[in-house]
Amino acid sequence: MPSDDTNAPDPRPGYRTLLRNREFAGLYAGFTLTVGASTLSGFALGTLVDRSTGSPFLTAVSMYGATFATVLGATTLMSVADGSRPRRTLVALQCVALAGACAQAVPGMPLAARFALLLLLGFFQSLSTGTRMGLLAEVVPASAYVPARSLMNITAGGTSVLGFTLGAVLLPHLTPQGLFLAAGALTAAALAVTAATVRERSVRPPRRPGLRETWTANAALLSRGGPRALLLNLWVPNGLIVGCEALFIPYAGENAGVLLAAASGGMLLGDLTVGRLLTAAWRRRCAFPLRLLLAAPYLLFALHPPTPVAAVAVFVASAGFAATLPLQERLLALTSEQVRGQVQGVESAGRMTWQGIGAAIAGATAQVLSPTVTITALAAVSVCVTVASRPYVDRTRALKAAPGSPRR
Repeated sequence: MPSDDTNAPDPRPGYRTLLRNREFAGLYAGFTLTVGASTLSGFALGTLVDRSTGSPFLTAVSMYGATFATVLGATTLMSVADGSRPRRTLVALQCVALAGACAQAVPGMPLAARFALLLLLGFFQSLSTGTRMGLLAEVVPASAYVPARSLMNITAGGTSVLGFTLGAVLLPHLTPQGLFLAAGALTAAALAVTAATVRERSVRPPRRPGLRETWTANAALLSRGGPRALLLNLWVPNGLIVGCEALFIPYAGENAGVLLAAASGGMLLGDLTVGRLLTAAWRRRCAFPLRLLLAAPYLLFALHPPTPVAAVAVFVASAGFAATLPLQERLLALTSEQVRGQVQGVESAGRMTWQGIGAAIAGATAQVLSPTVTITALAAVSVCVTVASRPYVDRTRALKAAPGSPRR
């Protein structure tokens, strides 16, 4: 199990070193294939809904609506992430994802059924994320946790771009049902890789995960000021800036692609720099400046800058998304070994949910105010949340992990 030894040397293992670890390589490959399948499936469903309804709202919900279902997993059954058989749990959840991808490929399925299936898969996806991240904390040493998360973040961003690109290339030659089958093939590959490389964690104590276990651990997590402050900073500023990104199309029109590309490039650069190049001490020092960097450049939008200037601001700001890495590292250090998977699942689900909330807030506000004013306002609120919560985040450095939730 990883330990939080802040006085130990920080060897900063490289990505190649991580990939030589067979279990990490399996988790990483399975994660990459799963992200690709999810992106391709979302593109296919969005295309199908757009052709059927012509509604921008329903199309957007079909592509990103699953993020709202992740909070259900976090509040009900996320304790399965810390069960005594995590490999079996992860393989079972991958089987559910495969069945869902194949079900979406059925021609003539009513849209209501497709949306219900989308929410169901989002629920199970949150459990899969918690289980995978719980395994990650056991597979790699503490010094390798941030580089491992950095590599997975970089890959997720790159795979999402490639998934949308592949969908656009394949769509003229395949129906949306064909894209669903391609997503199913990627999911099947992820299942095979996971089953072949990940071993069962026999060191885990026996547990009977369930609703009561989940609520008990969540209540213990949110009752502590340190983890609560970290979760606030992982969720809210991030979600508000995603709301800014959701307004790129109404703000820039045909030039929105330039801003979206700048956002992706800045995020990848930030994750690479913080995850690979900075020591643990420097990551702690940079956490607050990175959280400010995430929002402050968006204040320039109040001046309605030309696209090149706006793209530079977006690129610089998006490097601030790397603030999640030192915050996640600190949250892991404050989490007992018995509930690490659940806590990381809650963190991930909350972050994804707040991204959806941020986009919804941005869209609703822009209906009344202009996109320019809305982007500036969301950035200002993000800065205020970061500054106001800084003292509480700083106090977490003196805290230790709480005892695990009681076992029945």
